[in-house]
Amino acid sequence: MDRLADLRYRQIVKRLKALGFEFYRQAAGSHEIWHNPATRRFTTILNHPGAMPEGTLRAILKQAGVDVGRASMICSFVWRKELDWE
Repeated sequence: MDRLADLRYRQIVKRLKALGFEFYRQAAGSHEIWHNPATRRFTTILNHPGAMPEGTLRAILKQAGVDVGRASMICSFVWRKELDWE
């Protein structure tokens, strides 16, 4: 399996929004529920400081219906693009 980049909460939210997800509601503690109206899928993400553990990120992607192998490639590409100063 491909290793996913260490992403933080804001980076994950940015990518979920790009996939069509919207904030749905606050859940227990620091968890949030996000919804994609087009696919009718829900995913739960944890809002905490620091990088998201790889297993947690894989679970979020699975709930969102995103292929983990493809996501790994996209995350590494987007990460390099964000570091580009153009």
